[in-house]
Amino acid sequence: MLVLIVEDDPSIADSLREGLTRYGYEVEWVMSGREALAAAPPDLILLDLGLPDMDGLDVCRQLRAVSNVPIIVITARGDEVDTVAGLEVGADDYVAKPFGVREIVARIRAVTRRHAGDAPAMGGTRDEVAPPPIDVGTVSIDVAARRVRRGDGEVALAPKEFDLLVALTRRAGSVLTRESLIDEVWDSHWFGSTRTLDVHVSALRQKLGPDVVITTVRGVGFRVERADAP
Repeated sequence: MLVLIVEDDPSIADSLREGLTRYGYEVEWVMSGREALAAAPPDLILLDLGLPDMDGLDVCRQLRAVSNVPIIVITARGDEVDTVAGLEVGADDYVAKPFGVREIVARIRAVTRRHAGDAPAMGGTRDEVAPPPIDVGTVSIDVAARRVRRGDGEVALAPKEFDLLVALTRRAGSVLTRESLIDEVWDSHWFGSTRTLDVHVSALRQKLGPDVVITTVRGVGFRVERADAP
């Protein structure tokens, strides 16, 4: 598996390259956004947001426009807005500095498993019945086409934002625990921080506004309010 590291700090890049090589990964390293965009397609990208020539968010957006390659954002930024922005433009996950190689490897394994699970199953038939849309108020979720419409417009969601929205709206009115959502939307072997779930919920709230009300049940999880609730 070829991992492309996009990082302008040689000490971080060298440590990552050495550590990932020990785990059996093939590693390439570039120091700028332009080099990342010009590189041969890897199997996964570790992308620093603080690049010298381009904002990492722009690099992520351009990469996602032409490829579905898994992207893990590496950032020193503690602002949740930056993290949400990274997920909105197509990143699959994020990890904040400082971090250990074991954490990176765990994230790589989790992301690649999720991408493998998202791939279309072989041998499917054309006469399979598509699941019906899920309607919550003015929002309609086409599960088969992976599209969300709000009124007359379409809402662009990142892949895991869509999966999380489906998980919540399928059981609107019920409280779903944080653990069950992590298991369903990510996987039961998720090694990352559960803060990833909070970031995705925050992104859904921003994109859907008052049309889909996601309530936090402290100490338990989240609930999408039923459209007919008083």
